[in-house]
Amino acid sequence: MTDGAYRESLAEWLENIELVWVNAREQLKQAVEEEDLKDWERELTFLKAETENLDAMELYNRADVLQKNMEGIFHLAGLELERQEEERVQPVPIGGHRLPPLPYRYSALEPVIAEEIMRLHHTKHHQSYVDGLNKAEREMKKARDTGDFALIKHWEREAAFHGSGHYLHTIFWSIMSPDGGGKPGGKLAEAINASFGSFNKFKRHFSEAAKNVEAVGWAILVWAPRSHRLEILTAEKHQNLTQWDNIPLLVLDVWEHAYYLQYKNERAKYVDNWWNVVNWKEVERRFNQARVLRWEPF
Repeated sequence: MTDGAYRESLAEWLENIELVWVNAREQLKQAVEEEDLKDWERELTFLKAETENLDAMELYNRADVLQKNMEGIFHLAGLELERQEEERVQPVPIGGHRLPPLPYRYSALEPVIAEEIMRLHHTKHHQSYVDGLNKAEREMKKARDTGDFALIKHWEREAAFHGSGHYLHTIFWSIMSPDGGGKPGGKLAEAINASFGSFNKFKRHFSEAAKNVEAVGWAILVWAPRSHRLEILTAEKHQNLTQWDNIPLLVLDVWEHAYYLQYKNERAKYVDNWWNVVNWKEVERRFNQARVLRWEPF
């Protein structure tokens, strides 16, 4: 992703934040001091005006603080931010998927993952999955419109490969952080202990699964709504030899492009070091949303 495209995505994020704010402004006035509201709005106005001038990471960090402050204001006012956000969410247009911005610098995960790897992985490999998914979706729409399904097998295969690659990578970036590592807490820690016996047993199982993926693929911690517990799965490529009806929480990319420039053929070393950048807060956030979904157990 170019710097210009990254800034464009940040500008759109600010627009979305502003839209949520504007829709709730009258309700906020009834519960929060006007000066507190104006302080927040002054920061928003500044960031919108300086989108092209601020350092990209400073812009991201200040926008992140702005959103967190908004969440705090909504909490004070007794409003549900998620409901406000749901009102503005629109489906991705057919063939309209985009590369998500990284929530940190390309160099932020060093020394665990080198800047060169992160830059190539994000801007080249992930972008190729976005492009491939968009093309497959457009071609399948064309088939529906024309009634010509001669190549539908090919485009469904392309959509499965590139779509899974896009979605898994989008999770992958978010569950890593320069401030990561350690152990999870809260309900996630309880669920790991209940499902695997202990955190150490879970970590050993996940690591060995990742190290033993044949050829290229992923290790994935999932919430299983049918089993009402956590499970560890692997996938070859992005979509092969794994289970359906599960929600990914923590994913580890063990394609060679994720580590080879730095670790060469030492996948095991990459896997062991990777735990130092796991963003457990994000994994726990995903878990707390996923565990609400429970099917009848069989």
